[in-house]
Amino acid sequence: MISALTKAFFHGLARSRTIEKLASRYGMRRKTSFGRRFIAGETMEEAIEAARAIQARGMLLTLDQLGESVTTLAEADAATRVYIDMIGRIVEAGIERNISLKLTQLGLNVDRATCTDNLRRILEACRPHDFFVRIDMEDSPTVQDTLDVHRTLWEHGHRNIGVVLQSMLRRSEEDLRRLNEAAVRVRLVKGAYKEPKTVAYQRKADVDTAFQRLMEAMLLEGTYPAIGTHDPVLLGRAKTFAAEHGISRERFEFQMLYGVRRDLQAALADEGYRVRLYVPFGRQWFPYFMRRLGERPANVMFILRGILRER
Repeated sequence: MISALTKAFFHGLARSRTIEKLASRYGMRRKTSFGRRFIAGETMEEAIEAARAIQARGMLLTLDQLGESVTTLAEADAATRVYIDMIGRIVEAGIERNISLKLTQLGLNVDRATCTDNLRRILEACRPHDFFVRIDMEDSPTVQDTLDVHRTLWEHGHRNIGVVLQSMLRRSEEDLRRLNEAAVRVRLVKGAYKEPKTVAYQRKADVDTAFQRLMEAMLLEGTYPAIGTHDPVLLGRAKTFAAEHGISRERFEFQMLYGVRRDLQAALADEGYRVRLYVPFGRQWFPYFMRRLGERPANVMFILRGILRER
């Protein structure tokens, strides 16, 4: 069981500038460095290389240029321009046109109106090239603003955008009902942020139960839902539920993180399910990396064994 203490520990590390500097120096330096298990690389070229390898294995992908919680409008504008440039480079490379982004990277915590306009700029750059854009969900204080920004652009005719819901948040059931009614594409995950008990389930069993309940509602009433989990039990329940209700494998997909449970990724693809990998890259990879370790303590042992073998 993943305790709240474990998550708190790794979220604390994620905020440490000293540890981030050390990790940035050594974590991605070589192909065998520990960060590369979960991060495709620091550059767009490395991300494209990883994307081609994923497509060669018969799987789908979404690219995420890491970076979040900018503190100035200038930083938000710079991040927006990076994404617009990334769109052109994806088209040029001929890889799948699917990206993920965080709204705090576009200035959500600085000025919501500017963030909305930054996302609009990205969506307009995407429009001629048939991209799909997924807005990642962040910690609970940003959830309502994230959904509001999405709704604003949805109502202005941008229908190539989806969102993410977290089963650990108590509000997600009502949020899913509204999104299903609007035919918005939703990715369901458990949630990686440390949250207070007033807004989130604290026990793994409760998070899993909520995940299954939301997953079933998505499969029955959602629009091409994305089931984001590496939990074999929940994956099995999704497959069984879909089969029992006559839901074909073309009507939903499984989504998994780059580098996590590659055995399950391959097995699902071999069974004929659509599997999409979330492929993060960029120099600001450390906070993301810490959250992955906090989600699954087994990841820590994997990294430690890799470091010892390298030494």
